[in-house]
Order: sequence, then C-alpha cells, then structure tokens
Amino acid sequence: MTDWKRTLISPDTTIQKALQIIDESSLQIALVIDGSQRLLGTVTDGDTRRGLLKGIALNQPVSFIMQNQPIIASPIDGPQKILSMMREKTIRQIPVLNENGVVVGLELMDELLRAGERDQWVVLMAGGVGKRLSPITDTLPKPLIQIGKKPILETILENFIDYGFYNFYFAVNYKNQMIKDYFKDGSKWGVRIIYLEEDKMLGTAGALSLLPGRPEKTFLVMNGDLLTKVNFTHLFNFHRESNVIATMCVRGYDFQVPYGVVKIDDRYICSIDEKPIQRFFVNAGIYVLDPSVLDFIPKNQQFDMPQLFDALMRSEKSVAAFPIREYWLDIGRMDDLVRAQVDIMNFTNRKPEGNGHR
Repeated sequence: MTDWKRTLISPDTTIQKALQIIDESSLQIALVIDGSQRLLGTVTDGDTRRGLLKGIALNQPVSFIMQNQPIIASPIDGPQKILSMMREKTIRQIPVLNENGVVVGLELMDELLRAGERDQWVVLMAGGVGKRLSPITDTLPKPLIQIGKKPILETILENFIDYGFYNFYFAVNYKNQMIKDYFKDGSKWGVRIIYLEEDKMLGTAGALSLLPGRPEKTFLVMNGDLLTKVNFTHLFNFHRESNVIATMCVRGYDFQVPYGVVKIDDRYICSIDEKPIQRFFVNAGIYVLDPSVLDFIPKNQQFDMPQLFDALMRSEKSVAAFPIREYWLDIGRMDDLVRAQVDIMNFTNRKPEGNGHR
C-alpha cells in the first residue's frame, strides 16, 4: 500500500499547506485527523478549487472546505468492493478506517486498476492566424513560434505526454502544412497525431465537427497557444466528480477601478469605495467534454466554445467551472510572447501526478 501517512493533516492546517501536500504527492488527497488519528474529513484538489470559487482564501484552515462525511472502507473490504464503491461515488481514493475510526490505510483507484496510459482524446486548436503577433506570424503559424528552444505546440504536446496521453488531434488551418511537416504522425514523440483540416476558420468548437468519429470517453480540448502547468489528472477528476456534461477551465482576473466608486440611493450618497478591485473568472481556453456534447456543434460552421456552453445551458445541461491555480499564460500578444520567453526558463517539465510517460 502507498505511503499514505504523509497525507495526514490537522483541521487547522491552512488550505495552502494542504495544497502543497496534495501537489507534492501522487495520492491527490489529504486526510484530516484529530489527535488520535481518527478521520475528521478529506480534502482533494477539487475541494480547494470549489473553495476558491466561493471566495475562501488559501490562508484559511482546511476545516472550511473539507468533506466531513467522506466515503470510507473497512480493512476487511476487498478490492472489488472498494472499486465498486469508487465507481458508484465517482471518487478515486477511499480512506480505510478501523472499528475506532482511526485511519489505517488509503486505497487508490489507479493502484487497484494498475492503470497505465490515458487513452482519452486530446484536441489541440492550432489553426489560428495570430494577427496580433505579426510580423512573426506573417511567415510562421503561431503554434510553431519558439518559446525557449521549442515551438509552443511542442511544449504543450510534451506536457500532455507526461500525463500519459497519446491520442492527439490537431485542428489546423493557417499555414497548416508547416505544422504537419514538423509534427508528422507524432511517432517522434511516441504518440498518434491526426489532423483536422479546416477549409475555413471554424472556431474553437466548430473544428470538433471534423473529428473522424465520436470518442468513447470524455475528452479534452485546449487552445494551441497556452503555456500552463494545470494538473490534468485533477481536471478530469473534478469533471467526473461534478457530474456535468462539460467543464470549462477559468482563471481569476482582477480589475481595479481607477476612481472612487460612489454608491447612490436616490440622490443621497451611501458610501464611497476608493479604487475598488473587482475580481472575475475568465475563460482559460481548456475544456473537458463528454462525447454527447458533439451533438450541439453545427457542421462546417464557425462556432466558438462560449457559444457551445451557452447552447448546453439553454438545453438545461449542467456545466462546471474549474479554477486554475497553477501557472497559465495565453500567448496572444507581443508582450505575452516576451513574458513567455522569460517564464520558460522556469517552465521545466516535472513528473506530474498523472499515469506516467508513454
């Protein structure tokens, strides 16, 4: 059994410290215990992100966000029973408690299944012109712009490979032959790459209508001009736990009003808020979709992801937001490109909490 004891924390541990424990281990969970090692609750990456969406600060104790009635197992429960519980409750870890409620182990779905590679499809949107990066993009497609020693798209591809993904689709349009000549069929990286060739710009969702078939499993879509260290294992887990048809990654964005904001009731001033900061969540260009979502995408028409999510919500389908707390940079403008060239020095591939390298 995995060294689960490093996941044990007290209820007054900060959320930030719990995140550090979750991120630095491959177990993707922290177990909250009392002084006698009795289980009080559990904390996963998904719990922390839901807390962020509610405005709970990272310096607050984990007791604010922990699951205080987690699913548990007994030492006498066999692997098949535990696996059945995991599938039924859409969870990947179950603490094992003795008759006194003391933690004596932690079962992981990946270990029980002896999971290897991820066979989910990854669709990378690499067809944009990148007008704001002209004159560079006058002769080079944006996905092939070098950040450090590699094209943007190669860094993205290798990050996914580190998580065990190997089925890739590149949606291409502008100067697509250059992209195809560089990546070919993906065999150089030990993966499979199939190209979705757009005769016209189809947008960030419309290109999915070119898929050669319907994926059997949930799949991921990402813009081909993003540098990020988002944990894709956490993302897929969050999507599954949320029981939704689609999940959009979002990023916190702060905007400071440069003036004093005056609140007025009728003609009377109620308050003055000097240069307040407004916080929003913005679309981060990364999505997890169930196969049925493809039914909402028109054929051969420009259709963007916000339109797709609007269509899903109008049809009363549940969709979720996954807040990104990791590194993320959209390389859309020249100053973003300059920043990326600096950031890439620290953007080294670490061994992720995924299922291993292909």
